[in-house]
Amino acid sequence: MRTRPTARAGQYAALLAYLVFLALPFLWLLSIAFKPPRELGSLHPTWIPRNPTLANFRQAFDEQPLLQAAFNSLLAALSAALIAVCVATPMAYVMARHRTRLARAATGWVVVSQAFPFVLVIIPLFLVLKNLRLIDSLAGLVMVYVVWALPFALWMLVGYVRAVPVELEEAAAVDGAGRLRTLVSVTAPLLAPGIVATALFAFITAWNEFFFALVLLKTPEKQTLPVVLTHFIGAEGVADLGPLAAAAFLATLPSLVVFALIQRRITGGMLAGAVKS
Repeated sequence: MRTRPTARAGQYAALLAYLVFLALPFLWLLSIAFKPPRELGSLHPTWIPRNPTLANFRQAFDEQPLLQAAFNSLLAALSAALIAVCVATPMAYVMARHRTRLARAATGWVVVSQAFPFVLVIIPLFLVLKNLRLIDSLAGLVMVYVVWALPFALWMLVGYVRAVPVELEEAAAVDGAGRLRTLVSVTAPLLAPGIVATALFAFITAWNEFFFALVLLKTPEKQTLPVVLTHFIGAEGVADLGPLAAAAFLATLPSLVVFALIQRRITGGMLAGAVKS
């Protein structure tokens, strides 16, 4: 059935309203980042700064070690993404190709684990890391990020593996290829887009994470970017809006760029395997 013009116009209007709703906080953040202090305290704020300035960006870098914090976040996010993908890929292959009761139970556990709140797991994780002497270290934080990213990484990669026709592996076996050669030469190249999308999603999750980093890292030189952003808020809860907006804008850019690049692949990973061959 064809969609009526009125219904289609309503759909586009709803989509536009949703996009505006999502874009408003980012646009307002961008506006504040370029406003001088006099405009920030105005009783009649405007969207476009009357006298745009870069002073907030300079002040942000002068007051807080943003470059060191960004390096810590980058190191933790990259390490967590790479380790999570390396661990999840073989597990996803086994769960997708061997559909036993144990595999189904593992898949169910993966889905259920996504509902666990941070507060529920932070105390056990803290005690484990304390016994391993990994509190206040980026290595301990990376371990937590890997554990937290594994369930969703598994869920995505299982869909990608199921989307690869098993007949291709059977044909390779008929041609004389062993299991390892089949996985490396046939299955792995087809899984490459899914692996990249999963790794980038794990990277975004770790880059934006705040709660675990706040609890586990105490040394200022080891803190990640989301934690350092809270230092622009005073003891009485008064925020230095200009530098805070400037630093938050710079911290948001990497995740926005990465998500814009992988959003189609993420959707494909969620839908992969939904249609039987």
